[in-house]
Amino acid sequence: MKQTIFSGMQPTAQAPHIGNYLGALLPNREMHKEYNSYYFIADLHAITIPQDPKAFKEAIYASYAMLLSVGMDPKSSTIFVQSQNPYHSELSWILNCFTPMGSLSRMTQFKEKSEKQKEYVSVGLFDYPVLMAADILLYDVSTVPVGEDQTQHVEITRDIATRFNGKYGETFILPQVKIVKDVARIMSLQDPTKKMSKSDENQNATLFLLDTKEQIAKKIGSAVTDSERTIVFDKNRKGLYNLLSIYKSVTGKDESVIENEFKGMGYREFKEAVSEAVWGLVKPIQSTYHELINDKPALDRLMKEGAAKSIAVAEKKVREVKEKIGFIL
Repeated sequence: MKQTIFSGMQPTAQAPHIGNYLGALLPNREMHKEYNSYYFIADLHAITIPQDPKAFKEAIYASYAMLLSVGMDPKSSTIFVQSQNPYHSELSWILNCFTPMGSLSRMTQFKEKSEKQKEYVSVGLFDYPVLMAADILLYDVSTVPVGEDQTQHVEITRDIATRFNGKYGETFILPQVKIVKDVARIMSLQDPTKKMSKSDENQNATLFLLDTKEQIAKKIGSAVTDSERTIVFDKNRKGLYNLLSIYKSVTGKDESVIENEFKGMGYREFKEAVSEAVWGLVKPIQSTYHELINDKPALDRLMKEGAAKSIAVAEKKVREVKEKIGFIL
C-alpha cells in the first residue's frame, strides 16, 4: 500500500518562474507519482493578508490551472481547492482546543510576518499552523515535503496529533518531514549572486513560465555573462554558470556533452540555444494553461471532482474525531 504525501501552494496571479518549476514543481510532480498523493490550493491560508476579491478569485483559477499545466495529474492525485472542503476549517477549530497558545507564539514565521504586518496582525496569522495541521492530519499523511523554513509547522502538527492521540487513542498518523532542496538552483539573469525571484524589480532578471518566445530571447540575450571566450561549467563565472545550469536542467544533458556542444561558439549562439531550449520547455505548459484558463467551466468541473475526492476522505476522519470527543452525530 502506498504511503500518503500532501503538499500545496498559495494562490498567486503571478506565474511561477523557471526556477520555481525546475527547483520545486518538477521534483514535486515526480515525487507525487510515488505516493497516494494530495495537492491543494491553500486559499484559506492566503487570506491571512488582505485580498482583493476579484483578483483573488482569478489567482485561485490561475494557480489551479498552472498545477495541471505543469503535469500534476488529477486522475492519479487528488488536486483540490482548500476552501471547497469544509472539513479543513472544522478540524482546525477542534485542533485549536488541543493547541497551547505558547506553542503558536513561538512560531518563527508568525514572529517574522507579524513584524512586517505591524498595522494589522490577524488571529488567522497567529493560528495559521493549526489550520496547516488540520490540512495534513485529515488524510493520514505519512510524508510532507517542505522547505527548511517550514519544518516547524510539521513539528507542531506532530505535537498536536500526539496530544490528541494521548487523550483519545490512536487517531492521527504522525507525519514525517521530507526536506525539499532545490534540485536546480536558478539565479537571477541580471545578478547571478541572487536567486531568481518573482518580486525582482528588474523583470529582465526572471524567466516566467508564461513569458513569450520573444521575451525569453530578450531576457536571456541580455543576461549577465563575462568577457572570457570559452563556454564551460565554472562556478566562478557565475553568469555563464547560471545559463549553463538552466540549459542542463531543461535538456537533461550531461555537462561534458554540453561543453562539447558549445565548443568554439560565441555567447550569441549559446544564448540563442538556451532560449530555444527554454521555449521548448514552456511552450506546451503555456498551451495547456491558456486552454484551461480560458475554459472556466472545465476548471470548475475539475475543482468539483477534486473537492469531492478530498471530502470523501476528510469526512471519515472528522467523524472519527468527533465520535472520540463525544459529539452526537
